[in-house]
Amino acid sequence: MSDITTVVDSYLAALGEGDAEARARLVERAWTPDGHFVDPLLDVRGHEEIAAIADAVREHYPDHAFRRTSAVDVHHDRARFTWTLVGPDPDAQPALTGVDVALVADDGRLREVVGFFGDVAEAA
Repeated sequence: MSDITTVVDSYLAALGEGDAEARARLVERAWTPDGHFVDPLLDVRGHEEIAAIADAVREHYPDHAFRRTSAVDVHHDRARFTWTLVGPDPDAQPALTGVDVALVADDGRLREVVGFFGDVAEAA
């Protein structure tokens, strides 16, 4: 099994990678061929569609990168972690934050990621 932290970091790096060939390598390293990514804005499957997420991110948030902001918490075949989307100005507020919950395949790569934006709201 691959180191899940390295897999997650490869996935996040792919989302901001501008070079299509480098991005494809990162996606292949992090995702199973049948990988499924879903968040409030997207529902995509497979390496090509997952790699294409980076184009949308780079269009809306030029010069930004995803950074993992927590450890990768794992049990059984599940993982969760928090992230932020940051720009080049280290003093600026993040453009986005969120939490992803993943299903990890037997080979250690991501089979599915469900993403949520922002913090979880307090109970009413």
